[in-house]
Amino acid sequence: MSNIIINALPADGAYEERYIPINKGHFDLDTSGRARAFSEKLAQGWEKEYEEYRRLWVDLAKTRQVRDYPLLVDLELSSRCNLNCPMCYTTTEAFLSKVDRKYMEIDLFKKIIDEIAGKVFAVRLSLRGEATLNRHFLEAVQYAKQNGIKEVSLLTHGKKFTGNFLRQVVEAGIDWITISVDGIGETYNSIRKPLKWEETLGRLKEIKTLKTEMGVLKPVIKVQGIWPAIRENPTAYYNALEPYTDLIAFNPLIDYLRKDAEIVYEENFACPQLYQRLVVGSDGKVMMCSNDEDALHPVGDAYKQTIHEIWHGDAMNNVRQQHSHPDGFKELEVCRHCYYPRKAVPDETAYVGGRKITIENYVNRAQQVGK
Repeated sequence: MSNIIINALPADGAYEERYIPINKGHFDLDTSGRARAFSEKLAQGWEKEYEEYRRLWVDLAKTRQVRDYPLLVDLELSSRCNLNCPMCYTTTEAFLSKVDRKYMEIDLFKKIIDEIAGKVFAVRLSLRGEATLNRHFLEAVQYAKQNGIKEVSLLTHGKKFTGNFLRQVVEAGIDWITISVDGIGETYNSIRKPLKWEETLGRLKEIKTLKTEMGVLKPVIKVQGIWPAIRENPTAYYNALEPYTDLIAFNPLIDYLRKDAEIVYEENFACPQLYQRLVVGSDGKVMMCSNDEDALHPVGDAYKQTIHEIWHGDAMNNVRQQHSHPDGFKELEVCRHCYYPRKAVPDETAYVGGRKITIENYVNRAQQVGK
């Protein structure tokens, strides 16, 4: 892996104190012991490099230094999804009018992997859609792992992870699967249409059984749900999922549907993602970050440019420069609507089996599904 760090911002090397959130909006519902074990399992086989990866994930963002290559590259295998969740932007007319929903071509995927192998620690196969809908999904996982990508992950609704497909995915060597599980029982059924709670729970049990049978720790299985879907009884949610998973998490509902008008921002915000990751859409267009769901601010084209060229190109550097100014992010439409600079306050508590959980909610953000 490359350790080269170049192009420090700002140019004079002075790093004033800024609000730079790392992994904002994601909270463990789990015990500290299980959270620690999750990381240890994920690091299996590349422990020293994993430690470096996680350190750089924080340090590069805080010092705003640009590595030779990003730490992670998002490769969106699909911008299509086959669910119809009420809080999701991908079913709105606004999204459908702006984004060409398609599947990434395997030749483009391989082109990118050939370039970044040995230089980038991780790839994530999902962004706006359901990655497993891409007919080349298994081939993509195999190609990334065979070429030395240390961490291959995705976010999924999990429908296809059963039977022979599940076995093939595990054998391909995928490292991390996060499955969205919004609530349990009828709450889940009402959100994750047309999936059913009992079938999803059955798939989680099947994954656990297969990993035990094969004697493997990976893929690690994380489940996460939106807070309003589990708020009524977080203990029941945790107890139902804990036996079959490696980690359980939640996130407060963000303004995916762009309905909020009175947004309150953190002071002195600067985005960490500009130094951590690069996001390639299913059409090859490269977005400024993983929160540019509508692809409003393209910074390159992976068909015509290398990842290195885009990462160090004028478009990305202009965004970084904009964020180096006090409140400069407000000049960018994508950033004004993003949850990263949005102010959150710890204004709610819950209990899971006697453990106190603090929930940070976004100011002026309704925690109601579909709002």
